[in-house]
Amino acid sequence: MPHRSSRNAKPLSRMPLIRLLNYGRRYRGQIWQATFYSIANTIMDLAPPILMGTAIDVLLERQNSILAQFGIQNVIHQFFLLAFITVIIWMFESFSQYRYDTLWRNLAQNIQHDLRLDTYTHLQQLEATYFEEQTTGSLISILSDDINQLEHFLNRVISEIIYIISAIVILTISALLVLPTEIALAAMLPMPFILWGSLLYQRLLEPRYASVRERVGFLNTRLENNISGIITIKSFTAEAYERDRLKTESDAYRRSNAKAIQFSAAFIPLIRLLVLAGYVVLLLLGGIAVFSGRLTIASYSVLLILMQQLLWSLVEIGGIFDDYQRAMASTKRIMDLLDTPIKIQTGDTPLPVAEVRGEINFDRVTFAYPNRNAVLENLSLHIPAGKTTAIVGATGSGKSTLVKLLLRLYDVDSGSITLDSIDLRKLDLYDLRRSIGLVSQDVFLFHGTVAENIAYGTFEATETEIMRAATLAEAHEFIVQLPQGYHTIVGERGQKLSGGQRQRLAIARAVIKNPPILILDEATSAVDNETEAAIQRSLAQITKNRTTIAIAHRLSTIRNADRIYVMERGKFVESGTHEQLLEKTEFIPIFGRYNLELILLT
Repeated sequence: MPHRSSRNAKPLSRMPLIRLLNYGRRYRGQIWQATFYSIANTIMDLAPPILMGTAIDVLLERQNSILAQFGIQNVIHQFFLLAFITVIIWMFESFSQYRYDTLWRNLAQNIQHDLRLDTYTHLQQLEATYFEEQTTGSLISILSDDINQLEHFLNRVISEIIYIISAIVILTISALLVLPTEIALAAMLPMPFILWGSLLYQRLLEPRYASVRERVGFLNTRLENNISGIITIKSFTAEAYERDRLKTESDAYRRSNAKAIQFSAAFIPLIRLLVLAGYVVLLLLGGIAVFSGRLTIASYSVLLILMQQLLWSLVEIGGIFDDYQRAMASTKRIMDLLDTPIKIQTGDTPLPVAEVRGEINFDRVTFAYPNRNAVLENLSLHIPAGKTTAIVGATGSGKSTLVKLLLRLYDVDSGSITLDSIDLRKLDLYDLRRSIGLVSQDVFLFHGTVAENIAYGTFEATETEIMRAATLAEAHEFIVQLPQGYHTIVGERGQKLSGGQRQRLAIARAVIKNPPILILDEATSAVDNETEAAIQRSLAQITKNRTTIAIAHRLSTIRNADRIYVMERGKFVESGTHEQLLEKTEFIPIFGRYNLELILLT
């Protein structure tokens, strides 16, 4: 049994609250200030019953009251003093409430802001494999819903926890000082059971709220996918089908929440019984003590009101733990994301873009995606600086994988890739990726203007440079015909533009980056023959004296490549110039001679 409990015990450093507090250490000064004012406000909040008891004491004892012991014999003067003290306490209570409220709320905003930025920054550094295993909706849920959940916790829940703890300490000390010991202990007896029950309750509630947060992720994923794919949904008249799928996810979220609600709702009635027991004990035994002369009426009145105030506040502890568990479920998801190790670490060897020659070597490279067979096996390839190298092959042959490895979106399993004789793993990642311009068939445009999308990554580009890049990419003519020209909003993912227009903006984006290495991955797959011919003319200028890797697009674009490699199942099965490949008479396994000739002659 001891071995099992130690194995199942959660390390302190892994507890969500401890991890959150450790994260917020930079704000510990603000936390201490907020805590001080929260405790001060609690003391001031408990003062009115004491003042009420003092007033009763003055009425009953008059010249023998507590205030009279300080030299104020006149009863009217005693009440003026009480009124003055009340005003001071109420003013300080208002001030302390203002201070702790602003401090906690600003702290919530600061931590929320920092967490969102730090989590997003960490997310950007994770390797491509991580994103293949996660859903976009789940990640958005963490960055948005989970982080927002902490705002409520830091705004309200922490101050309420401090209030209850402070009130318990104050009341316990007061009861032990004023009440007969047996009455004080009897009145306080329910308190340990309330606290123990609350802790047990939050432990039982924890997995239920973890399930709720998981269901939120699934629901967000469904919404994100459906909104992104709305054109496909409409074209296949699948609106009813998708509504039913969303209904399923939303219903699962509702049921998961209902289980947590059902459990949490049962807590308060049970706590009320314990509260009732403590209050009745004090009411009964305290009243008997007053009747027997062992306790003054004033002290009895004060403690009765304080006990009622505290015990009824303990009823709210169920709601506090409910909010606490919601926040901790979110904190765990956030911290787990922050704790995800960054597998592709940057090297420390700088390579300024201006010094890049562009000579690339793949030396006996083997690579496999997680849980899949090897895509590349013992592959070697030399790409000379300043030349155009084309790679053609059927879908799935490994062409695009070469690009991903070159950008270090993945790392090789064995072998090495060098740029200008330096292993990519030793190079600074920023320098490496800044040296490469990628034009992919899957063009991603951000919601913004045409000019902003062309200049993306080269944010200091001038309007003249943007227009020159667009002209080289054969995009200027269609851009000036748009409603606001270069200031036209392209819409999310560039949905207001055609596929060919998006492709040309991607080429313009690469042109303005002016990288020493240019990768054209299916770069003209979405353009018509006329546009392709125009782009070919611009590419002839763009690729001049620049290391260029042209992945099979419509394959006619590799006619002028200095060398063409034919790829099949992770290996090169043929290579040569355009003319040399046409002269081949042996069977080409990947295409067959007839198909290869048609492709090369296109």
